[in-house]
Amino acid sequence: MKHFTKSLTFFLLLTAFHLNAQEIKEQSWEEISKGYTVPDWFKDAKFGIFTHWGPQTQPDSGGGWYARHMYMRDIGREAWGRNAYPYHVKTYGHPSEKGFKDVIHTWKAEKLDTDALVAFFKEIGAKYYVAMANHHDHFDNFASTHHPWNSVNVGPKRDIIGEFVKSAKKYDLPVGASVHDDRFMRWWLPAFGADQAGPKKGVPYDGHMTLEDGRGKWWEGLDPALLYGLPPKKRTPGWETWVKENWVARHTELVDKYNLDMLWFDGYDFPYGEYGKQVCAHLFSRSLQENGKIEAVITNKANDPGIVYDVERGVANEIKDKTWQGTITFTSWFYKKDNPRRHNERTILEVLVDAVSKNGNLLVSVELYPDGMIVKDQKEIMEKVGNWLKVNGEAIYATRPWEVYGDGSSIQGKKPFEDRVFSEVSEEGQEIAKKGEQMNERTIHAEPYESNEVRFTTKGDILYMIALNPKPGELIVPSLGIGAQTSPGKIKSIYMISTSQKIKFKQKKDFLELIIPGEVPGKYPVAFRINGAL
Repeated sequence: MKHFTKSLTFFLLLTAFHLNAQEIKEQSWEEISKGYTVPDWFKDAKFGIFTHWGPQTQPDSGGGWYARHMYMRDIGREAWGRNAYPYHVKTYGHPSEKGFKDVIHTWKAEKLDTDALVAFFKEIGAKYYVAMANHHDHFDNFASTHHPWNSVNVGPKRDIIGEFVKSAKKYDLPVGASVHDDRFMRWWLPAFGADQAGPKKGVPYDGHMTLEDGRGKWWEGLDPALLYGLPPKKRTPGWETWVKENWVARHTELVDKYNLDMLWFDGYDFPYGEYGKQVCAHLFSRSLQENGKIEAVITNKANDPGIVYDVERGVANEIKDKTWQGTITFTSWFYKKDNPRRHNERTILEVLVDAVSKNGNLLVSVELYPDGMIVKDQKEIMEKVGNWLKVNGEAIYATRPWEVYGDGSSIQGKKPFEDRVFSEVSEEGQEIAKKGEQMNERTIHAEPYESNEVRFTTKGDILYMIALNPKPGELIVPSLGIGAQTSPGKIKSIYMISTSQKIKFKQKKDFLELIIPGEVPGKYPVAFRINGAL
C-alpha cells in the first residue's frame, strides 16, 4: 500500500501542473453551454469514421468487453463475452498469473500507418474522424503524463492518438477522441475475484497484485493498482475523489495536447458528473478563445444543452431540431473473429440515409486488426459506401431535413421495442433504450424495405428523394402530392442523380407517381433530384 501511496502522491503533483502554454479563460459548463449551437462543419459533415481500437483488440475472440470478461467464468446476462475466460486461459494463462496487463504487453500495433488509414477514410467520403482515447479498461492510447498505463509506456510504445491526430490534420479532417473510462471502477471488479471451482479455486486474480509483485518482471515499476484500481476493501472516498480528479487531469491534457475538435463520451451523462463538466467546459473555452466562437462538439447519450445526442447502434425516430449522431459498428466494437458481422454496404447506406433525413450524422466504427490494419472485408464494404457517396453525395452532404423525413410502409408500421435485439448494452442504458432510440439499428438480419420506402433531404431550393430499395416501375409517394400536408410546390423535373437521367412523373392531388427505369443502377439506394417542390 505504501508504494501505491507514493504513486498516488506523484500523480497528484502532476495533476497540479498547468498544462497550457497559454492562459485559457475558463467558464463554467452552465455558462459556456448556454445558447450553444452545433457548428456548421458538423451539421454539414453527415458522415464520419471511428476507430474503436486498443489493447482489447489483441485477443481475437472473447467479445467487446474482453478485459472484464476474461475474469468471469459466469458472465450472466453479458453473453457477448462467453468466450473470453476460456480463450484467455488457453492463450495467455490463468488470470491469477497472466491478466489484462499481460494482454496489453502483447499488443504491438506493428503495422499501424495512420496516414494511410486517414487518407482512406477521407477517400471514402468521411468528413470527420474519431479515435479511441481509452475504453473501460482504463488504458490511455496517448502520451499521458498523468497515467503510466498508456500506449507510449506499454504495448505499442507509440502515441496512438498523437499519430492519428497528426494524420487527420494533414488530411484536413476535424478530429475527435472517444472516452469510455468513467465506469472503470465498477467495470474492473471481476479482476479482484477468483475461480469458484477447479485447480485454481480461491487463488486471487491479478487485480490483487502490487508494485512489489512486478520485481524482475516485464512490468517492474508499474503499479497494477493504477490500472485496475485498488482492491475493493482498500477503496476509500478519498481514493475515489483522486480517481475523478486524475480523470480531469488526463482528459484536460488530452484536449490541450492534441487540440481536439470533438469529444465522444460513451455514457448517458457527463463522466463523473461535475468532473466531466470541467473537461467539457475546458474544450469549449479553448475553442471559443481560438476561433471566436465554439467550433467544438461533445456527444453523449443524453440530450442536454451543449451536447450532441448520440444514438448507439441506431437512429432517431423522428426529425430532431438539433443535429444528432448515430454510431454503429460492424461486429463487437473491438474486432473479434467470433462475433458475426452486423452490416454490409447496403445496411450502412440505409442507416446513413435514414439518419441524414432526420437531421443526423452517422459515425461508422471501422474495426482494425491488432496490428492496425483495417479488417479486410470491412475495407471492401467501406470502399463501396465511398463509391456511392462519390456519385450521390450531393443528396447527403450539407443537406437539411424536409417537412417529413420520409414516406413508405415502415413509417406506418414501426416495430415495437420487444422485437429489437439488444446486445452489449449496460444496465444503465436499458430504460433509455426502451424509448426506442438506442440499439434500434437495421442490420443484415432486418427484413428488406418495401420498394415504396423513401427518405428526403434538402439543399437550397432542391428536394432530394432517396429510394432505399427501389424496383423498376411505378413509385407512389403520397408526401409529394399537390394536396399533401407537406405542401410541396409544383414539381418541374426529376433526375436520377447517378445517371443524370430525366425521370417521368405525374404529380397528382394525393400523390406523386414516378417511373423508375428498368435499369436501376446497382443494388443500393437511388437518389433523385427534384426541382420545383420547394
